[in-house]
Amino acid sequence: MKIRELQRILDKNKLDFALFYNLGMETNPNMIYFSGYSGLGALIISKNKKSFLIVPEMEFEKAKNSMIKKVYSMDKKKFFESIYSIIKKNKIKSKKIGIDNNNFTLNSYKHFKKQFRGVKIKGISLDCLKLRQIKTEKEVQIIKKAFNYGNKILSKTIIDFKDFKTESEVAGFLEYESKKLGLGISFSPIVASGSNGSMPHYEPRNVKLKKGFCVIDFGIKYKGYNTDCTRTIYLGKINNKEKQIYNFLLDIQRNIIKNIKIDGNCGKIYGNCVKDLKNYSRYFIHGLGHGIGVEIHELPNLTLNSKDKIRENMVFTIEPGIYIPKRFGIRIEDTVLMRKKLDILTKVSKDLLII
Repeated sequence: MKIRELQRILDKNKLDFALFYNLGMETNPNMIYFSGYSGLGALIISKNKKSFLIVPEMEFEKAKNSMIKKVYSMDKKKFFESIYSIIKKNKIKSKKIGIDNNNFTLNSYKHFKKQFRGVKIKGISLDCLKLRQIKTEKEVQIIKKAFNYGNKILSKTIIDFKDFKTESEVAGFLEYESKKLGLGISFSPIVASGSNGSMPHYEPRNVKLKKGFCVIDFGIKYKGYNTDCTRTIYLGKINNKEKQIYNFLLDIQRNIIKNIKIDGNCGKIYGNCVKDLKNYSRYFIHGLGHGIGVEIHELPNLTLNSKDKIRENMVFTIEPGIYIPKRFGIRIEDTVLMRKKLDILTKVSKDLLII
């Protein structure tokens, strides 16, 4: 994806090449984005030569199935020593290198500098994030398919909700249904019942589901791309005040989505949400939304003072919430695709379901 655009950035900054690497089980999002490869190794994108992967022998076949067809098997040397050796064989200059500074550990940097002595470096993580925020048509199709899967799993979970006794049972079911289809999960599912819902990033436990609002936040990973959706349901007998609060938040969320336009300022969209929440604004304790793609949190940021602008083919969430400590939480989150006409990717019903 967008290798040519990155090469233009390298050329403009007089960088000889960009280096991305993955040493552990946590996948480097930029390696996935530019190569489609998620295993161990390194990706080299030269400003004027063919890109290539350098991988351990055990990953060679997997790497050959990626979007990068030029693949080298790493020799038995140390990681960066092997990378340096293969770069030299390819006659690529190493005077100034672009590094993925958001995914470069201090320990790796120490070993990198031992091999690439005297080179100048420049962080390019922000450049990569900016490239990734506008989705290509190929990405859009993958993302839409991902949401088709995610929507079905979350809808099935809500329909079967009476079968669950504990928060961890619900979370386990979401994960099981994802893995059954060969999908990963974007993050550990959130299932926060009753007063637990007042913590936006609550981790479900093996405790009985509490009466009251129950926040369910879930996403799957498909072909390297993430989904994100939150629905709040109600367990037990609801009173009129609780219904009013839920519908008040739902009206705000729908209104925000309805009024989003291309070139809209993200900080202003957030500010309008806070105004609409009126007295409940003090119980809104996180950003209004975030971009989504190969990472669960990408650009744009819909937060206080954000200067980001909404552009065509961005994919981002809209997730206002009300969290009253030790009482309840309500969050309603959709992921949307910005076209000339906005497309809501999360199709799970938002009407309040009382179980």
